[in-house]
Amino acid sequence: MHELTVQLGGRSYQILIGSGLIRYAEPIVNCLVTPRAVVVTNNTVAPLYLDALTSSLRLAGVRLDEITLSDGEAHKNTGTLSLIYEALLRQRCDRSTTIIALGGGVIGDLAGFAAATYQRGVPFIQVPTTLLSQVDSSVGGKTGINHPLGKNMIGAFWQPKLVLTDTDTLKTLPVRELSAGLAEVIKYGLIRDLSFFEWLETNIDQLLSREPNALAYAIERSCANKAEVVAGDERETAKEGGRALLNLGHTFAHAIETGLGYGEWLHGEAVGAGMVMAGELSRRLGWLKESDMTRIRTLISRAGLPTTGPKLGAAQYLDLMGHDKKVIAGRLRLVLLKNVGEAVTWADASQSDITATIEACCND
Repeated sequence: MHELTVQLGGRSYQILIGSGLIRYAEPIVNCLVTPRAVVVTNNTVAPLYLDALTSSLRLAGVRLDEITLSDGEAHKNTGTLSLIYEALLRQRCDRSTTIIALGGGVIGDLAGFAAATYQRGVPFIQVPTTLLSQVDSSVGGKTGINHPLGKNMIGAFWQPKLVLTDTDTLKTLPVRELSAGLAEVIKYGLIRDLSFFEWLETNIDQLLSREPNALAYAIERSCANKAEVVAGDERETAKEGGRALLNLGHTFAHAIETGLGYGEWLHGEAVGAGMVMAGELSRRLGWLKESDMTRIRTLISRAGLPTTGPKLGAAQYLDLMGHDKKVIAGRLRLVLLKNVGEAVTWADASQSDITATIEACCND
């Protein structure tokens, strides 16, 4: 088992990474305020892993309830959030009840937002079961839901008490979702870890074949990168750089997801195309060379991800990007690349350059 710590003073917490962890109750029990918890999951994950998790906890004396939701990004909305609230109220959950998220990023975001807001905040534990959630969304405390006008526009910062990552859950992950998770892995190399990017260029095939040691290393390295960034800028308030750098490609990606309808493209697929678009804009600004773009496109493509976006039209992209959370005083801040392995936030890209980038990179 590998252990990392997200350093947030009195709210610091561990990330545990290893094989078979979902069957061991002790790490979770040690984080409970009282032996009372509710597991929030979905109808895809529940048949695979719910019993393994709950059996060990019940044997340890934990009183449990379960909430099973519909699967998919299309359900990350106020209606599903209300279902969680209703179940918590009917089960008479109090402020000492811990909510445990068992699933991917959608479940983590929904359960986390419910935890942040139910009775003004209850304890929360993440048990991520997809690569994307294991390397990214389970760490850092961002929770929330989607709105028809913008992705993740309603939410709260609410740090978990523990992130328990069982790498065995990746054995049942569909190939498409494995690739989607690799987008976020590649992101860490691009924004701040050149040697990791180079490692990925050499080892991407091992990750796609689910070689256990390679996956464990990629998850740990990704989480270590994110933990360091979050510890330095928990609520994304830094004027330059900081946590915003974790959003490389995401402004373009969120426009894709919103424009197509949530769930049409997986988040990681949109991020793959979005990172190419961010790289292309960086090239137009004179920061990246064409050889850099070849490396970026090649790795993203080898990961099984799209390198071009859907042809929504530049006007729609720009309109949707205008709803991005990084917009400040009407100015769109994008995360771009000065070099492979070095990202910056940038608010001075011209609309003509952004439009030209969209038109060059969106030909599906």
